[in-house]
Amino acid sequence: MQRFLVISLAAAIGTGFYFWFSQMVKKESFRNYIHSHLWLLHPNAICYWRGGVAIIAFFMYFFSPYQSIPILFFTFAAIMDGVDGVVARSCNLGTKWGEWLDPMCDKLTYLPPMLGFAYTGLLDIRLVWILVVIEFAGQFFARHILKLLKTSGAANNFGKIKAIMCFALVIFCALIQENPWITDLSNEVLTACIILAAASIVFKFIPNRLYADLLSTLNFICGVTSLILTHQHRFAWAICIIIVGQLFDLFDGRMAEKHGGTKFGPYLDDVADFVSFGLAPAYVVIQSGGNLAWIFGAIFVAGVAWRLIRFVTVDKKRTDLPDGVFNGLPSPAGALIVLGSALIVSPNLLSFVAVFSAAIMVSHIRFAHFGRIILRQTPRPLFFVISSAIIVTLAFVLKTKNAELFGYFILTSVALYFILGRKLIPKPEEGPVEG
Repeated sequence: MQRFLVISLAAAIGTGFYFWFSQMVKKESFRNYIHSHLWLLHPNAICYWRGGVAIIAFFMYFFSPYQSIPILFFTFAAIMDGVDGVVARSCNLGTKWGEWLDPMCDKLTYLPPMLGFAYTGLLDIRLVWILVVIEFAGQFFARHILKLLKTSGAANNFGKIKAIMCFALVIFCALIQENPWITDLSNEVLTACIILAAASIVFKFIPNRLYADLLSTLNFICGVTSLILTHQHRFAWAICIIIVGQLFDLFDGRMAEKHGGTKFGPYLDDVADFVSFGLAPAYVVIQSGGNLAWIFGAIFVAGVAWRLIRFVTVDKKRTDLPDGVFNGLPSPAGALIVLGSALIVSPNLLSFVAVFSAAIMVSHIRFAHFGRIILRQTPRPLFFVISSAIIVTLAFVLKTKNAELFGYFILTSVALYFILGRKLIPKPEEGPVEG
């Protein structure tokens, strides 16, 4: 309990400082103060001293009897990872050296304690060394190749989410070392970090205009994989895969808007959505059983098809529908209603849930776009924390095999979207939201 309180205190202090700093840096007087104290507050200087603090914390934790103080140091240093980016953006102090230095300091912050916990038996040694190899391969070899190709090696979303999860994993290991009764998710989270680290490197070599199509393809693959798992009656795994597909779907549109795409992109996106959010959930309904389940599954598929067709042929051309607002519940949310319910309710009730979901999707009830409106009003650090929390939650579900808890988690997420999706619809005087 003492260690939990120490970690909570450090997290509260660090988070409070981060938000205070984020507000202060908006003031010109504070930005002038930063420029007059660059030896301490330049983004690169912040990297140096937070990296130094983390190294001191490492030696104190593993080679001294005093462990509360290094936990405070490390937690604060981890949260300060976001401060250097705030300074760089707000004060226009970003540099090429800083682009390399920031992820290097991150690695020197979380990799040493990971190795320490591995050699004390809390983490799988092989997995930690795999992560170390991938991280330094990306830091040195991949970035050098990208430099020769005159391509940016800046961190992408995969890398940022991975860094947050690595920081959290170190804190979690310190927590379970004192409280072994806590469900140990360390190696599951470590595996997710390895996957994200590898994805971060791979995506840096992919031309920007192919991002959207690649993400749509991955969404399609998730849908097909889910159908196979559902056929094997591995419903929890099938639903996990669809949620992963939804994460890919969340970013493909944004990548298309930011970097462009190919002429096949929109068609690929629609096909992937139909498979992952139409056929896959409907097959879960059918395989779950129940009286005339195949009829209700067909109704759900028809609802998703009608929803997608109406969106492409009608809603996109409407001038009275603000950009970033859906006419009817988006098909990913409709799929989540069915999938979450599949883990909780009886087969017969699930059939009626499928019809209810289809009805809301084809309705004219308006919902804000999750990516274009809700996420844009969410601070970036909070978005990365939420993404990390989702991955950790999936790891917990897979570790504990608690399907019912998974179902409640999914339905709670949909309920939150219902509230935010309705509340954040732009009012007429606000005009359309930029896509």
